[in-house]
Amino acid sequence: MSELIVPLILCGVGAFALVRRCDLYPALVRGAAEGLTTAKKILPPVVVLLSAVYLFRASGAMDVLVRLLSPILTPLGIPPECAPLLLIRPLSGSAALAAGADIIATYGVDSLIGRTAAVMLGSSETTFYVISVYFGSLGIKKTGSAVPAALFSDFIGALAAALTTRLF
Repeated sequence: MSELIVPLILCGVGAFALVRRCDLYPALVRGAAEGLTTAKKILPPVVVLLSAVYLFRASGAMDVLVRLLSPILTPLGIPPECAPLLLIRPLSGSAALAAGADIIATYGVDSLIGRTAAVMLGSSETTFYVISVYFGSLGIKKTGSAVPAALFSDFIGALAAALTTRLF
């Protein structure tokens, strides 16, 4: 059934256009042009963000930061091995998935560290990516309290991950 969803949507849009007597092709071309305009606005912040994540990991700064945060995270119940997720997830979802896969491959899916990593991936967001894409596409320069609120939410998600994996 799922393989029929896209063709059904396309047929439904075509039928709706026929009923409303709309010229479908020019409308699709206008939509594609608007999509390219949006992509043009979004692409530069995304490239900068992905470059920054790569530089952060490659420079060794993340390893130093993990060592510095370890005494703080351990009493909170967050395994120090999961600290890279806490640092990378707000920046890049794909980098966080790669770090999570490494953690799970090293410690196993049934370990406390593996379960904590999995829950952390599911309970946090790529904050800076989302803000750069959405705010950038709208031309918003001042994010106000959106970034601190989102980062606080990510941290609470990490704490919830640590608590949840210890309870279950």
